[in-house]
This record gives sequence, structure tokens and C-alpha cells, in this order.
Amino acid sequence: MFDTMTMTKIVGSVCGALLFFLFGVWAAGSIYGLGEKGHGEHAAAVYPAAVEGEETAAADEGAVEVAYADVAATADAAAGEKVFGKCKSCHKIDGGDGTGPHLNGVVGRARGSVAGFKYSETMASVQDPWTAEHLYDFLKNPKTYVPGTKMGFAGLPKPEDRANVIAYLESLK
Repeated sequence: MFDTMTMTKIVGSVCGALLFFLFGVWAAGSIYGLGEKGHGEHAAAVYPAAVEGEETAAADEGAVEVAYADVAATADAAAGEKVFGKCKSCHKIDGGDGTGPHLNGVVGRARGSVAGFKYSETMASVQDPWTAEHLYDFLKNPKTYVPGTKMGFAGLPKPEDRANVIAYLESLK
């Protein structure tokens, strides 16, 4: 009754079932996974709360924030075009809107002013123009800079990348 062929089929079936379940766990983790952070840790990053008597500190303690003026002189529009690839999924530079507003002439343009685009209330309420310095700070972490923004992008942590993107956007005028 149990010859080698039957035993091979049983072992193969068990191994196949285990591989199927391992692939299912991997796929579910990729789709629904939490990434580097665990449960609830995103709330502290998205909704920072100031404690009375405590000074607000940078997210990365010990990290020195580089001012835009310090990196603007070395900004490269060609490198910024490559970094802008991260923005292309939502923003266009041909004058049309995508998921986000078009970015033609964004430097110097009033915030929330692209006609026909539905901005979040917080973004539409600020009418100051987008200066290079404002864009530099915004691109670091959009959700922190403008709480309530619809922009789901996590930001560009490298100061050079932000300065390069701004140089690229300025070159589009």
C-alpha cells in the first residue's frame, strides 16, 4: 500500500501546501503590512502633541537641519528632474492637473490657487505664495508642514533632493 511513489506524493503535497501558505502570508504582509513602524506609532509622527513646558525637538534628535540658503547654491536642476520622478505619479508639469495640482510656475504662485483643483481646507486657507524656502520646508514632510493636507507623500528627507527639485521646478518657468 505505501510504496515510494505514494510516499513521494504525500511529502510533495505537504511541502506544496506549506509553500502555498507561506506565499499567502508573504503576500498579505506586503499588501497590508505595517512597514517599519508597528501599531499606533504612526499617530505620533502624524499628530505631534506638544507637552506643556517641553520644547519641541526635531524628529531625529541630533540631526542638524540644513537651511535652504545653504543648499540652494549647489542645487542641480538635472538631478532635480530625476528626483521629480517620485512626484510624477500625482503632479504634472504640462499645465494639467493629476491627483495633485500641476506644478508649472509653482515657485511664486499663491498656495491653493490652481483654478479647478479641489484643495484641502488648510491648504486653501493659506494664500501666501510658494517661495523656494516654503517649498523646501513643505517637501521635507508635507503632513507636518500643512496639517490636514490631502497630499499623502511622506516627503524628501535629504536636503539636497529638496533643493534639486526646487531648482528643477524653477527651471520650468
